[in-house]
Amino acid sequence: MKLKATLVALSIAAALQPAIAQEKVLNLYSARHYQTDDALYADFTKQTGIKINRIEGKEDELLERIRNEGANSPADILLTVDASRLAKAREMGLFAPLKSAVLDKRIPAHLRTEEWASFSTRARVIVYNKARVQAADVQNYADLADPKLKGKVCSRSGSHPYNLSLLASVIAHEGEAKAEALARGMVANFARSPKGGDTDQIKAVAAGECGVAISNSYYVARLMRSTKPEDQKVVEKIGVVWPNQATTGTHINISGGGVLKHAPNKEAAIKFLEYLASDSAQRYFADGNNEWPVVESVKVDNPALAKLGKFKADKLPVNSLAMYQIKAQMIFDRAGFK
Repeated sequence: MKLKATLVALSIAAALQPAIAQEKVLNLYSARHYQTDDALYADFTKQTGIKINRIEGKEDELLERIRNEGANSPADILLTVDASRLAKAREMGLFAPLKSAVLDKRIPAHLRTEEWASFSTRARVIVYNKARVQAADVQNYADLADPKLKGKVCSRSGSHPYNLSLLASVIAHEGEAKAEALARGMVANFARSPKGGDTDQIKAVAAGECGVAISNSYYVARLMRSTKPEDQKVVEKIGVVWPNQATTGTHINISGGGVLKHAPNKEAAIKFLEYLASDSAQRYFADGNNEWPVVESVKVDNPALAKLGKFKADKLPVNSLAMYQIKAQMIFDRAGFK
């Protein structure tokens, strides 16, 4: 009888073991390539006891990997940057519906969808050379197409999601004709063919190779916080404008994520996303990576963001950015914005 009871107890323990293991593990596929995120993940594990197994890669590679793994995928969460990439994952049918009262309460409606949510934002600002361009001449994105800037505009590729999302916002607010006028005008004003990333554009502006460029704000803040003399010289030579303050507000890019359809650890996945919306994690996005929190009540302590100052942000729903991505690419292609 005692042996039978022992066997029953052992069988119950064996049955419970996978569930216990499941609660303590989270498999994260991330396209956020920031070393500073390590502290964020360590804090989550410390608070919950859930270990994070992280797979990092480029966005398209991760999406293909998840799709190819299918129902056997170990991935619980996809974390990446830009609405276009999250929208692509949704179109591929990779996400499960995202149901969380915590996220609904803490994240503004325009920064989340039924399948994924934003956890930080970064603004698409205009950077100008203070010796070559007046701030008054670049108060709006449309000003980048003004002939007075001929030979002065620099940009990264038109096929990059950051620029696609910006043009998608123009389409959503003003229509395709205005978006095409902006794209063609920028091409006519190029100082050089599009190349490099946003930091390259900022440095080219400082060097005088360009008069103006567009960049995500956290690249500017990163240079502002750098202790390298060469970076401080760059910062001294540039000015930063929050575009479209009198109209729609400055365009916002996002970093976000969602629970994957075949996630083996869905409960842990929801806990992780809710953690990303917590005050401590939200402050971390700002203080650790120079982004802005999506939770409006969170106070941050980042000297670079404080120096850049407050601004009116575009509150276009992130779904709209995703909706016009293909049209934005077609317009850039027609305009010769490579």
